[in-house]
Amino acid sequence: MHGYIPPQRFFPYLRWPQIRDLPDKANTLIIQPIGAIEQHGPHLPLVVDVAIATSVIGGALHQLDDAIAAYALPPLYYGKSNEHAQFPGTITLSAQTLTAVLMEMAESIYSAGFRKLLLVNGHGGQPQILEIVARDLRAEHDDLMVFPLFVWGAPHQVAELVGQTEYDEGIHAGDVETSVLLALLPEQVKMAAAVREFPKAFPAESLLSLEGNLPMSWTMKDLSRSGVVGDATAATVEKGEAILNSVVAGWVRVFEEIYQFEGLSRQD
Repeated sequence: MHGYIPPQRFFPYLRWPQIRDLPDKANTLIIQPIGAIEQHGPHLPLVVDVAIATSVIGGALHQLDDAIAAYALPPLYYGKSNEHAQFPGTITLSAQTLTAVLMEMAESIYSAGFRKLLLVNGHGGQPQILEIVARDLRAEHDDLMVFPLFVWGAPHQVAELVGQTEYDEGIHAGDVETSVLLALLPEQVKMAAAVREFPKAFPAESLLSLEGNLPMSWTMKDLSRSGVVGDATAATVEKGEAILNSVVAGWVRVFEEIYQFEGLSRQD
């Protein structure tokens, strides 16, 4: 059941007396992988975001020093994916439901004595929800550190591997995600159906963007007939392995830093 997660770091394999007796629970990292079940073009399975988030977390936990206490929770497969709802197979939670699930999970973790919770998200449609949850939990518990994180937010060299244009504009089911899935689940990738599709959203000189500092709201049907934004035809397993190695190395650094982090302090 642990999948990509090292079994000794899979939280559900612990027994309740072990959890009761864990040393330094306040500094132990509890990591919640979060993804989505949503369309990723005609060539990729619905599970892309969960597979990437969980495999990256698992890869980093395999490399993490054994002296650093860290456990992964079971991945949360469903997310807020209503921007993809026009494509068959997408399963979406409302923002309210996702918020409630994360808040109640976090309360249980807090009640067990843990004080460092990492929400590691693989789906681009819900970072704002995680940020709101993290802020509300902090307001409720001033001894709880919550980190709302994006799987692509750790240091990496993905832009160098796929090119800056694809990295910036290939936001869904393009070269990056397709290459990673070729490395992780090659039997589930149908490259014969892969396409290259980019929207004509804004002129090059526009201040506006789909994402970034001046974004607008959109659903995938506004951008793409296929459900792909990017060049999936350029994907290779070699790139996927290199992307994973780069991102995993970044997450080892993130886990190390959060483990050492003692909290914010103000200057009075």
